[in-house]
Amino acid sequence: MHVLIVDDEALARSRLRALLTDCGPEYTVQEASHAADAMAQLQTRTGAGFVDLVLLDIHMPGQDGLSLAKAIQQLPFPPTIVFVTAHLDHAVSAFELDAADYLTKPVRLARLQQALAKAQRITRTPEPISAPPLPDNEPALLIQERGRTVRIPMAEVLFFKAEQKYVTVRTFSRSYILDGSLQELEARYAEHIMRVHRSMLVARRALRSLEKHFDAEEGEGWAVRLQGLAELLPVSRRQVAAVREALTEQ
Repeated sequence: MHVLIVDDEALARSRLRALLTDCGPEYTVQEASHAADAMAQLQTRTGAGFVDLVLLDIHMPGQDGLSLAKAIQQLPFPPTIVFVTAHLDHAVSAFELDAADYLTKPVRLARLQQALAKAQRITRTPEPISAPPLPDNEPALLIQERGRTVRIPMAEVLFFKAEQKYVTVRTFSRSYILDGSLQELEARYAEHIMRVHRSMLVARRALRSLEKHFDAEEGEGWAVRLQGLAELLPVSRRQVAAVREALTEQ
C-alpha cells in the first residue's frame, strides 16, 4: 500500500513514517508538507506514484486539510483518507468527507494499525472500470453538490450507505453525498437495488459473490462482493437468502 503523509510539521511526518515502518514492509511512504505538493503527487497515477491512502493533517498553512480532502475527492481515482490532527473539533466534518478514520496526535501504533485495517478494506480499485452501457430509459439521481446539480445514472451506482444525517452514494469512480433516506431510494429504484443490511443498499447488476467474512467488530458473518469494488460489504443474516436468490437470477 502506497501512503502519502501530508503535514506541515517535519517532526509529525517523521513520527508517522516511523510508525508505518513498525507496521510492516508492505507500506511505501511519500511525504508532502503542504496541499499543492500533495496534489502534485496524487495526480501521478503510475508506478510507485499511485497513492492508496493519505494520512492528512487538518491545520496547515494555506489550504487546510479539509479543503484538500474535498479536492482529492474530485480526482478520477481518489485515495482513501485518514485524518491525523491534534484537534478533536473537526471530527464531524472529517466523516462528512467520507474519511476512513480520524486519528488524534500523538498517534499510537495500535491506533494507526486499526486505521490502516479500515483503509485497506475500502481502498479504491486503482484501474479504471467502465460502467455498463446505458439504456435509453435508464433512471438517474440528481445530486446537489457545491452549487451545481450532478446527474448520476443508476447504472454507475454501486451502493448506497446510510450515515447519520445523509446517504453516501458510491459509483465506479467516486462517492457523493445525497440528502434522503434508504427507504425512499429502495422504494423508488426497487428494480435496480436491493437491501443487504439495515444501512446498505447495493446495485443488483453489480452483485458478484456472497462470501463468508470475519469482521473484527461484528465477528463471523457474510459479505457481498461487487463488480469494480475492492472492499467487501456486510450482509445481515436476514438478507443472506435474498442475496443468494438475486445472484441466481443474474
